[in-house]
Amino acid sequence: MTKEKQPLGLTARIVIGMISGILVGLLFKAIMGESGDYVIPLGFSEASISLKAIFVEGIFEVIGQIFIASLKMLVVPLVFVSLICGTCSLQDTTKLGRIGGKAIGLYLITTAIAISFAMGMAFLFTPGESEGIVLTTTSTFEAKEAPTLAQVFIQMFPSNPFAAFAQGNMLQVIVFALLFGIAIALSGEAGNRIASLFEDLNVVVMRLVTILMNLAPYGVFCLLAKLFSTMDFDIFRNILYYFFVVLGSLILHAVITYPLLFKGFTGLNPLTFLTKMRDAMLFAFSTSSSNATIPVTMETATKKLGANNSIASFTVPLGATINMDGTAIMQGVATVFIAQVFNVDLTFTDFLLVILTATLASIGTAGVPGVGLIMLAMVLEQVGLPVEGIALIIGVDRLLDMTRTAVNVTGDCMVTTIVAKSEGQLDTTTFNDKDAGKKIENIDFHHLKS
Repeated sequence: MTKEKQPLGLTARIVIGMISGILVGLLFKAIMGESGDYVIPLGFSEASISLKAIFVEGIFEVIGQIFIASLKMLVVPLVFVSLICGTCSLQDTTKLGRIGGKAIGLYLITTAIAISFAMGMAFLFTPGESEGIVLTTTSTFEAKEAPTLAQVFIQMFPSNPFAAFAQGNMLQVIVFALLFGIAIALSGEAGNRIASLFEDLNVVVMRLVTILMNLAPYGVFCLLAKLFSTMDFDIFRNILYYFFVVLGSLILHAVITYPLLFKGFTGLNPLTFLTKMRDAMLFAFSTSSSNATIPVTMETATKKLGANNSIASFTVPLGATINMDGTAIMQGVATVFIAQVFNVDLTFTDFLLVILTATLASIGTAGVPGVGLIMLAMVLEQVGLPVEGIALIIGVDRLLDMTRTAVNVTGDCMVTTIVAKSEGQLDTTTFNDKDAGKKIENIDFHHLKS
């Protein structure tokens, strides 16, 4: 009896789409040559087929732009619904004021540090700069005068939230969603009914994300086939450079930023913390989903690190929703990388806007694979960069997604331990016990009731 073939995973299919798109694009480039086109006569008449018109500017352009439009389509509903679900889950207003304030503040601080560090790494190593290479895009945008920092903060608050939805002004959408979620949490039984509705909506929106990510291989193929039909070979070096800059930033953030914050706030041994995080990090690495890792993260936080369940049950799910340091690092490096590749100069105000947007957007970034790309599309639009640049990184991004998730989960447990220690709800004996939590991992399947 032959075994049924297992279907390829999403990562494998996207990588295949990426490689196929690059090869087809390079093949078209070789065929079209220096003229930039190749005309095939049909023979029976004066009619002919232009490879550039039919494929490059036709099929590849249409399918690729539909994929880009689909990414943009999901930005507003994903952020709005996901952020409301995360905010209105804070039912206890006392905890919202004390524990919630500590947790949210730490999550946002680590995210801001992450994206600032990532952008600094990108400017230091300039992965998108290469002599003689400047990509162009079919997207057009007019340069406008950069707003002042004061204007950025003022414009965060919408005078008409529906206009913000229609215009895709994500800072205003995020602020309105936060206020609306808090109002739901404070509205008693009526708020509970509305919260249940948004929980159901969140399931539907996430199903839309899943559908889109399963169609991503085709969108990636067409986008890359079109891009590489006129692309220089040296761009491969830039993409590989981008990959290692992001990977290095993720690793350094996990082994330097987190231990320093952990030691500073708790006084405990950060090496013990990182050692006990191994299982949760490996599970997160394999699933690429902060949400799927919540049970393991909760077990690690309570049974191995010693945080009281009253703290961990609040901060861990909250972290899976709003703590996206790994995604913020990707957005920071990717924004600078795409700006360098397309030869777009970013102003200092643009840098601050990217940091602010990505930090606040991390609150609405659901903990499932692929959502970070949708958030990146939003960040790129905020600073006037071509969204098509996502096609350059989407293939390697799937490979980086696993590491990002491991970083996110580590951040969740770090904040949980810090908050528990500040509230006197951390069992330091459990934390210092190197064997803590190991017994519950062993199950005797022959004697289940015991």
